[in-house]
Amino acid sequence: MTATISTFPSSTQPLLEANALVCVRGERKLFSSLSLQVFAGECWHVRGENGVGKTSLLRLLSGLASPESGDILWAGRSIHQEAQGYRQKLLFLGHRDALKEDLTALENLRMYAGIDGIALTDEDAVIALRRFGLKGREDLPVYCLSAGQKKRVLMARMVTRHAQLWILDEPFNALDATAVQELEQLIVDHLKSNGMVILTSHQALAIANMKVLDL
Repeated sequence: MTATISTFPSSTQPLLEANALVCVRGERKLFSSLSLQVFAGECWHVRGENGVGKTSLLRLLSGLASPESGDILWAGRSIHQEAQGYRQKLLFLGHRDALKEDLTALENLRMYAGIDGIALTDEDAVIALRRFGLKGREDLPVYCLSAGQKKRVLMARMVTRHAQLWILDEPFNALDATAVQELEQLIVDHLKSNGMVILTSHQALAIANMKVLDL
């Protein structure tokens, strides 16, 4: 394996479908009757003010939470009934970096590869880290890295994970202008390879043919 974008099969049918989702948090209904179809090669930008349910929707679509009612399907099957198979297709990155601070950048990639059941050599992990500007920082504990450098570790995970569906919560936070362009290009390359992206962001994005879901 090398630190490159994987190519996935195309499909004439939507791979991810959300049907009539209702999301309730506490006593508040965040949204209802929400339906969505995502095809291979598509990017969806979920927008809305703070508190309207953007992160809650991503957690539902990732299988980390269940809707009050409604169904979420991958290739026509419930993501909860086919949970293991769905997790193999999915990379979810929350708005917090979810890195182990006492481990190095390289050790974090090794750890997540083990969790994901991915065969990842040290050589390929180092190539991925260096691709995103972390040369010389591969063996530094993550707590020594800046917020932007931590995001770059996660970008390295995105290319080593080889998941078709990326669900990303505010992935552009803490990135400088150069890193924003790199991440946008990474997403574009993923889409060209029949990957799929659902993300939240408060900023305008330079991704062609991006679809928008306003909550």
